[in-house]
Amino acid sequence: MPFRLLRLVLILALVVSAPQSLDAVAQELGQAPSELVADQQKILQDLTTRTDNFEKKIQEDGEEDASLVDIRLQLEEMSRGALNSALTFRPRLAEINARLEQLGAPPAEGQPPEPDIVTSERQALASEKAEINAVIAAAQNLSIRISGLIDKIANMRSELFRNLLTKRYVLSDALSPEVISDANDEFTGFYKAVSSWLTFAFKFKFQAVLAATLTALSLAAVLFIGGRRLFGRVFEADPSVEDPSYLSRLSVAFWSTLLPTLAVGVFLVSTVFFFNYYNVLRGDIGVFLNALVGVLAVVFCVNRLTNAALEPRLPNWRLIPVETGPARWLVRLTTAMAVVIGINNFLSVVNDKMGSPLSLTIARSFVATIIVGVILILMGLLKPFKAADGTWRPWPAWLRYTAVALGLSTIAAALLGYIGLAIFVSLQVVVTGTILVTAYIGFLSARAIGEEGGFANTSIGRWLSAHSSYEESALDQLGLVVSVAINLMIVLVFLPLILLTWGFQPGDIQAWGYKLATGLTIGSVTISVTGILTGIVVFIIGYFLTRWFQGWLDGSVMARGKVDTGVRNSIRLAVGYAGVALAALVGISAAGIDLSNLALVAGALSLGIGFGLQNVVSNFVSGLILLAERPFKVGDWIVAGDISGTVKKISVRATEIETFQRQSVILPNSNLINNAVGNWTHRNKLGRIDIKVGVAYGSDVKQAHAVLLEIARGHPLVLKNPEPFVLFSNFGPAALEFEIRVFLADVMNGNIVQNDIRFAVLDLFADQHIEIPSAPRAVVETKKHEAWPIDDDKIEAEFAEQERAAAEAAAETKRLAKSGRKTRKPDPD
Repeated sequence: MPFRLLRLVLILALVVSAPQSLDAVAQELGQAPSELVADQQKILQDLTTRTDNFEKKIQEDGEEDASLVDIRLQLEEMSRGALNSALTFRPRLAEINARLEQLGAPPAEGQPPEPDIVTSERQALASEKAEINAVIAAAQNLSIRISGLIDKIANMRSELFRNLLTKRYVLSDALSPEVISDANDEFTGFYKAVSSWLTFAFKFKFQAVLAATLTALSLAAVLFIGGRRLFGRVFEADPSVEDPSYLSRLSVAFWSTLLPTLAVGVFLVSTVFFFNYYNVLRGDIGVFLNALVGVLAVVFCVNRLTNAALEPRLPNWRLIPVETGPARWLVRLTTAMAVVIGINNFLSVVNDKMGSPLSLTIARSFVATIIVGVILILMGLLKPFKAADGTWRPWPAWLRYTAVALGLSTIAAALLGYIGLAIFVSLQVVVTGTILVTAYIGFLSARAIGEEGGFANTSIGRWLSAHSSYEESALDQLGLVVSVAINLMIVLVFLPLILLTWGFQPGDIQAWGYKLATGLTIGSVTISVTGILTGIVVFIIGYFLTRWFQGWLDGSVMARGKVDTGVRNSIRLAVGYAGVALAALVGISAAGIDLSNLALVAGALSLGIGFGLQNVVSNFVSGLILLAERPFKVGDWIVAGDISGTVKKISVRATEIETFQRQSVILPNSNLINNAVGNWTHRNKLGRIDIKVGVAYGSDVKQAHAVLLEIARGHPLVLKNPEPFVLFSNFGPAALEFEIRVFLADVMNGNIVQNDIRFAVLDLFADQHIEIPSAPRAVVETKKHEAWPIDDDKIEAEFAEQERAAAEAAAETKRLAKSGRKTRKPDPD
């Protein structure tokens, strides 16, 4: 009775509290917006505000290419942020859709109503889904808006570049006498700015200037001295070598340009860095110093390249076979052209920073382009070659006409007022030409190193050959690796430099690098260099881990467990194939390739298997069967048709058999599965050998039997159990035939035992006077013919014999005619 009352009280309590709990659940599920939605709305609101600001800034800084590039980079980052904000809701949307599917559709009219808690949950989920969809739509709209701004920036930059090349200036104002006074005023202002900074630096920042200068000089000393000690033989021409190889000249020209230029560049950049680190530079001086560093680097690189390629002091190291005098003039003209372009660029930075009048900028660019054009014409008209008769010959026609045409076009563009086009052409001739020539020399050097025997002829190759155990083939392979590394380095170093000289900004290269690393979409395929490299690295790691595990399992586990050699080989192969397959799958997944997309490839492979790969698949499956069933193992003596030998290796496609003549036979696995194969050592090496012996008729048969049995029992390698046996097998046509049958513990010793027994049979049969018959041999007597006379003697003898026969026939005919008898004809058959 008390239990009944207690149960009734509990039921009443649940009934009273049920409506309250249902309301609480509905209130909890109906809370909107959720915390996730609120966070993402705040992020999108911030992105929208920043987008509005950048849109205004685009209109303000529309004339500055570098500012537009910086804005584009930030917009691209914001676009990725908007897309990530939309992707954040993907897991929650999946949960909501799954839950709505579980709840099902609301009951139709006329059907029993569903519980209130279900209705409340469905409404809350639908409301949250609507809010999430609204946020996703806002993120997508923002991303589309940002993409439109990025396209607008691209169009504005293209328009700026076209205007730079096609804008025409009036030269009358630029060449007026006022330009001289403007230049004097600008020089005075520049001098005052630099002198005031120097005064400030030496008064208040002397220790910082000294520390920065000494640090940069120390770094430069380390680079130059260390570089000469480590790579002196690589980038310095040896005057004692009278006839250097083409590879040596290429290498010296390339590295003597690249390494010193990099060292000087590091020195200049470190100087600017330490000046900024110690707060020595102010705004305008920092801009001037950065421009000066670029000019010095370009001039130094051009001078090093021309000296390396032309070598005015060492004609035997010259890449271009010109005479010494013209080589010096080419170096001077090229360096002068680089100096003119460098000074013009430096002065353009000074003009922009100091707000110089446009006429001064036009005059400066006009003079620079005219000088560059004249230098190009002089270089084209130079006669650098000397003929055998002592006359001077010009450049090849195409090169001469190209140089003159570039010079005349530059001068013409400047005279017509297209100063921007003339400056652009002049800059590309100097800077891009230098970069391309250096890169081309590097490519030629890499190709020469990659050729057979090329790396071994270098100084590094000779050092490795003398101080290491590398063979010629290993050095050739190392040369291929070095060649690929040099080509890759050239692309990574010189391609960005060319892009920068053609008007692209560092931000452009940064954006392209990011897209290339994260994923480049071509149609429906996304290629990610980072993903591909990650997949390759993962596969290589998995491959080496598999090889290490194979060695550890075979050498440490199975060897200690005294596992049979054939079993060890089968397990090692199975582990190796499984490990490589697993590493390949993991590497493909790490590369970002969806394995489900390989279904089409699998279908194509199945079609190919059905037509052209039947034998390959048959051998592969047969190899798996051999590894699983193990009808023979490595080390077994097998007989497959006409092939008899020892199994050396079992692969999934073929089995390697070594015959007793040490010939390696690669036998397809399908032949071993489909045909009969004899295995002398399948379960063990126990085997029987048979030796046939013939005894002459008339001999004591029982004595012969006893002697043969005694010989068989007396051999040390013959087993006592099973006991040796001598069989009187047949009455042969020429002998009584016996067979000695003995068992050996190792049938591989069969030839030794047979040899010993046969020697013993000969010895004991001779002692016991038992004869071994042999088949009679026919004696063929050769009849010797008389030698005929040779040459004329033989002919004369034959002619005399014919005359004698004719005379005897004539005499016989006369005798028969005198006697009156007729000659008788032969009887018919």
